[in-house]
Amino acid sequence: MTYTELSDLLNQKADQYNRPSFIERDPISIPHRFTVKQDIEIMGFWSAVLAWGQRPVILKKAAELVTLMDGAPYDFIRNHDESDLKRFLNFKHRTFNATDALYFLHFFRQYYLNNESLEDAFLMDSGLTVEKNLIAFHDQFCGLTDFFPERTRKHIATPARNSSCKRLLMFLRWMVRRDNRGVDFGIWTRLQPDQLVMPIDVHVNRVARKLGLLTRPQTDWKAALELTETLRQFDANDPVRYDFALFGLGVEGEM
Repeated sequence: MTYTELSDLLNQKADQYNRPSFIERDPISIPHRFTVKQDIEIMGFWSAVLAWGQRPVILKKAAELVTLMDGAPYDFIRNHDESDLKRFLNFKHRTFNATDALYFLHFFRQYYLNNESLEDAFLMDSGLTVEKNLIAFHDQFCGLTDFFPERTRKHIATPARNSSCKRLLMFLRWMVRRDNRGVDFGIWTRLQPDQLVMPIDVHVNRVARKLGLLTRPQTDWKAALELTETLRQFDANDPVRYDFALFGLGVEGEM
């Protein structure tokens, strides 16, 4: 496939899938239930962290969290009593269990007591790369208290362990990308779309390799950087918009 043919394919499919009709079956539908910025952040982050496995199950479990927080995540985070936490003791999604859920609630509460937006947690220093800021977020999240449950660490990926960080990069895409298509929120402004790194899920991985966009054998942080740099050839200002194209081609069985 020539550069022009590949460019045309990527742009056509990005346009096809970057539409509100994409939302309903995707985890991004959960934060789309809300209009308050902090609600969007909380449920965007939590939905992204839970986003592995079958999409209907992911949506069900993320919706369950919304119900457990009385349909108002930010208000619940700030104002819940100790007794309200008992309802989370039976929550489970794959390896994410009640211990993890309770620590997430603790992190959110402590964080929002002192900060207006979760954006500051992911941008500890606006002069740093996404890689350095993800490392800093991991260290902040896991170092908030002396009683951090070590089992929860595996749910917050970090480039320091050469993880592809797929779920966190997807969350950043949701929060940062700004266009008029109605899918991504674009509510964070300190990070620009051209700084984002591609999230690589199983569909993106398979399609990217089939199209010759990714050659690194391992699917890790270096692969995410490689794919992002390759996609800059087609859109230097917003390479991650091709997440729609690669994911769509894969999940719809077109490739």
